[in-house]
Amino acid sequence: MDCSGGNAGATALKHVLSLSTLYPNEANPRFGTFVARSLEALAVRGDWKVTVVNPIGIPPLALGRYRPLAKLPPVAEEHGLTVHRPRFTLVPKLGARMNAGAIAKAALPLIREIHEREPIDLLDAQFFYPDGPAIAAIADELGIPFSIKARGADIVFWGAKDFAREQMLDAAQRASGLLAVSEDLARQMGKLGIPREKITIHYTGLDRDRFRPLDHTGLRKQLGRELGFVMPDSAPLLATVGALIERKGQDLAIGALASLQEARLILVGKGQDEAHLRRLAEDIGVADRVYFAGSIDHDLLPVILSAADVMVLPTRSEGLANAWVEALACGTPVVTCDVGGARELIRDKSAGRLVPRDIDPVVKAVRAILADKPSPAEVAANVERFSWANNAAELAEHFEKLAGPDA
Repeated sequence: MDCSGGNAGATALKHVLSLSTLYPNEANPRFGTFVARSLEALAVRGDWKVTVVNPIGIPPLALGRYRPLAKLPPVAEEHGLTVHRPRFTLVPKLGARMNAGAIAKAALPLIREIHEREPIDLLDAQFFYPDGPAIAAIADELGIPFSIKARGADIVFWGAKDFAREQMLDAAQRASGLLAVSEDLARQMGKLGIPREKITIHYTGLDRDRFRPLDHTGLRKQLGRELGFVMPDSAPLLATVGALIERKGQDLAIGALASLQEARLILVGKGQDEAHLRRLAEDIGVADRVYFAGSIDHDLLPVILSAADVMVLPTRSEGLANAWVEALACGTPVVTCDVGGARELIRDKSAGRLVPRDIDPVVKAVRAILADKPSPAEVAANVERFSWANNAAELAEHFEKLAGPDA
């Protein structure tokens, strides 16, 4: 059984099958957790049966980081959902233009079987590329309406590549409806040629029990013990949350420390830029004030964010970053760039500052917040509307319109 929730009878449930290359698994438990939380919250409502297909790309030789992926079970029960993981052949770095077709070919027999057993009312893609063109091809074969969600990098990165943009525009034209994580992303989609009238804004969710302002008293000592990183109560503490990649701007956060005497910085995340960032911290003499936390237990993240004075993320592009929402929910102001949906969250100084992508503006903004800090409650009020329950309710409403009331 794939999923049922609430008190609704199984026969009353509409059935959505969601295809997502972004989804956590045993090998990468933090990968795409926001997709899992959204679909889990939808299932708990009890008005939609949710089946997940998480295609796994494996090269002809499954070496290195692909080896544990190749060992994942083809189907698993996870947090109330049945998650299917069909394999498709992946050619690293060279095969991106073929991925959508490879996913559709691998997933179609499975989805056809599921549909014959438990009829599917709606197909859903949780990322615009390669998921969107893949689900469009599958929908054509099965005659089922479908929706595609845009999250940011799929539009900004893949939309700039001719082969991907062509596939994305074709899928968007055929889709019954589309979702975007921010108004700004919807505008970018429109500029790309995607019909704006098809797009509904669907903000991310938030675990409100986990992400909330925690009492600062003792937090830094607790973190110091757990992380082995000295964080005096008198010193400013900055946090940066995101994959360690050039686009996120951790180099600017590290660079800012040279002008922020005594300040400490915790970097949460892993990525290909870690070695470069460590060398940078050494080169400018701030290595003893920078802590690389890597991938942390999700229960520790609210502690870090609540203990921090400012969350700094000088990113080049985003849809609507979960890190922004989570920091604000913990009562921590955000310094970031005016990209994506940042302006939809950071509307005044109670939420932080929007800055040009350079060290000096970052330093100036951090100093301004430290000199006149809003209360945690005032900061958290900026994201009162965010919760997984609201996210699920809006998703259910969107799906209902596409599948129809009698589906």
